[in-house]
Order: sequence, then structure tokens, then C-alpha cells
Amino acid sequence: MDAKAMTDQVERVRARIGKRPIVLVGLMGAGKTSVGRRLAQLLDMPFADSDHEIESVSRMSVPELFEAYGETEFRALEQRVVTRLVTGSPAVIATGGGAYMNADTRAVIRAHAVSVWLNADLDTLMERVSRRSNRPLLKAADPRAVMRKLIADRYPIYAEADIAIVSRDARHAVIAGEIIDAIEQTILAENEKDEIH
Repeated sequence: MDAKAMTDQVERVRARIGKRPIVLVGLMGAGKTSVGRRLAQLLDMPFADSDHEIESVSRMSVPELFEAYGETEFRALEQRVVTRLVTGSPAVIATGGGAYMNADTRAVIRAHAVSVWLNADLDTLMERVSRRSNRPLLKAADPRAVMRKLIADRYPIYAEADIAIVSRDARHAVIAGEIIDAIEQTILAENEKDEIH
């Protein structure tokens, strides 16, 4: 796609989503932060990462919060932060892997945002998360088994997102471009459906 066509597409997508943010969901290692940053650049929108926002308000890292307060308290804080981000000004928002599993958080995202699931396979996720040691849920004897269980538990819920994109070994700009294409197609389909009714 040439620069003019890309600019026109971005303008159409921005006009169609209006004030709604774009929320990226998926497991750790799916690329929500890195792809989200690139998507925000392409759409000329601000970018927010819910885990970074949580760390900012709590003045603790996510692993420290898990250790000090447990997963239940962390999820309650995460829900408040994601709700604030989603109901604020338009932005591209990367959420933590467990955020979308909370039914109340999902309802807020559904009501106020366009949700995009970055769907990655087990090998891709493991290869990416092995580069960092700050994943509280993977501090286990068999991290691959933990990730396999997370996929089994969470993928049916992530599948409720408005759009699903395969996250794979491709440049961030490629995946971001696919998200923009998918948002445009989804919104066109919604508009056509509304016109029929």
C-alpha cells in the first residue's frame, strides 16, 4: 500500500472508530505492547499499557504486586485501571494477559472499545517470554505446561474479542497494518448490518 492509500485508510478508520479506544488482548508474549506502540504510531493515537499504568499508580512492579497482595488483589486493581483507560480519551491500549478474563472488565471493553485479540501459538509465546524473567505466572517448574493451560483456559474467552489477528514472527508494522485492515472491515460490516435493520 502506498503512503497516500495508507493515509486515507487511517483517516477512514479514525473517523469510524470515533472516540472508541482500541484494546489489545492476549497472552503474555503475544506482542500487545510492541504491536500496540506501532499501531498507535500508524493511527496517530496515544498508547497506554495497563501493566505500566498499574505500576505507576501502585509504585510497585507487577511481580512485586503479585507477591505482596496475591493475584486476586492485583486483578481488582487491574480492573480499575483498565476501566479508567477504556473510558478515557481514545488511545491504543495494551492490557495484561489476565485483564480480559474478568467479566466486568470485558463488559466495559465491549461497551466502550474495539477489542483485538493477538492470537499466538504456544511455541511463539514460549520463545518470546523466555527472553524476560518478570512473568509471575510462569515462575513454575514447568513454564510450558503453565502456558499450555493458560491457552486452554483463556483462548475461548479471548475469542469473544471483536477482531482476532494471528501474532507471529513478522514485523510489528505488518501486524499493526493487519489490525487496521481488520478494524476497517469489521466497522464496514457493522454499518451494513445497521443499514439493513
